[in-house]
Amino acid sequence: MSDSNAPASSASALQRLFEQRIAILDGAMGTMIQNRKLTEADFRGERLQQHPQDLQGNNDLLCLTRPDVIEDIHFTYFEAGADLVTTNTFSSTTIAQADYGLESLVPEINRAAAEIARRAAQRAEAATPGRRCFVVGGLGPTNRTASMSPDVNRPDFRAVTFDQLVAAYREQAAALVAGGVDALMVETIFDTLNAKAALFALEDLFDEIGRRLPVMISVTITDASGRTLSGQTIGAFYNSIRHARPFSVGVNCALGGKQMRPYIEELSEIAECFVTCHPNAGLPNAFGGYDETPADMAGVLGEFARAGFVNLVGGCCGSTPDHIRAIAAAVRDLPPRQPQPRSTTLRLSGLEPLVIA
Repeated sequence: MSDSNAPASSASALQRLFEQRIAILDGAMGTMIQNRKLTEADFRGERLQQHPQDLQGNNDLLCLTRPDVIEDIHFTYFEAGADLVTTNTFSSTTIAQADYGLESLVPEINRAAAEIARRAAQRAEAATPGRRCFVVGGLGPTNRTASMSPDVNRPDFRAVTFDQLVAAYREQAAALVAGGVDALMVETIFDTLNAKAALFALEDLFDEIGRRLPVMISVTITDASGRTLSGQTIGAFYNSIRHARPFSVGVNCALGGKQMRPYIEELSEIAECFVTCHPNAGLPNAFGGYDETPADMAGVLGEFARAGFVNLVGGCCGSTPDHIRAIAAAVRDLPPRQPQPRSTTLRLSGLEPLVIA
C-alpha cells in the first residue's frame, strides 16, 4: 500500500481524537510474540532457510516470514480497545539489523510492517462501522548510543555517528511512510542525541515528500535517578526536543506506572503538546517477567487520567490485550489533559533544564 492510500485527513482525525478523549495505545508486541512459542523455522520462513546466522528473536523479521502472526496481534489489540497500534519495527534500522546480517531487508521490513498494521486497522474498522483506527510507525532507539562510549578505556570512542543514525532513521521512516502510517513515534529514547538524529531525519523526509506527519516522541527514564541513560532530567529532555514541534511527548518502558508518576506529572506541567504514557507491567521480576495485572495497570493509569496528566495511555513490556482492555475501561469518559500554552521563554538544556525568563 502506498502512502497515497492513507486517508488524507488522518492527521486532523488524530488531533481530534486526542482533543476529545484520552486515546488508547496498544501493548507489548514482544510479549505477545513470545507467547506464540515460535521457532527458528518461523523466523526463517522459506526465504531465509540458508541464512548463515540464527534469526530467532529478530521479531521485526516476522513481518516478512510470519505476517499472519503480526497482523493477528495488532488486530487483537484493536479488539481490546486500542485506537492506535505501533508497527513491529522497533529494531528495523540497518544499525540494529546488522546484528543478524539483514541490513538489505530493512526497507522491505518497514513497508511490510506498516501494511500489516493497516490491514489490521481496516479489519477493526470494518467490524465496527464508524470507528477510526490509527497506525503509528515505530522508530526504536537502535542498539548504539551516540553520546557515550561503550568502552570505559576509550571515553572518546563512539560506536555510531550522528550522520549514520540520520541515514538509518531516514531509510526506516521513508519505508514506513510508503507503507501508509498515520504518524511516526520516536520511542524508548535512552540517548537524546540518537533521538535528535531521528528527528532531523524525519524533517528531511517531510521536506522531500512535501507533507508532515504527526511526530510522537517517547523517552525512557532508566531508574529512580529520574534521568535518561545519557543523563538528562525529564525537563532537560523536553527542552532538547520541543523545537521539533512534536504532536506528543511521553514516557515509556524501563519503569512501571507507579515509578513513572513524578516524571509524567512534571511533563504534563511543561509540555505544550499532548502527553503520552505507556509503562511496563511493573518492574521485571527475578525471571525477567512482569507481574502487574491488568487491574494493577488500569488503577495506576486511571489515576494519572483523573489527575489530568495524560492524553494517551497504553502498555509497554509485559502488557497484553487484557491489560489494554482494562486500561481503556479505566480512562473511559475521563477528560484529556489540556496542553500548556506555547511559551516564548528561552528554554535551554544540558543535563538539567535552564529557563531564562
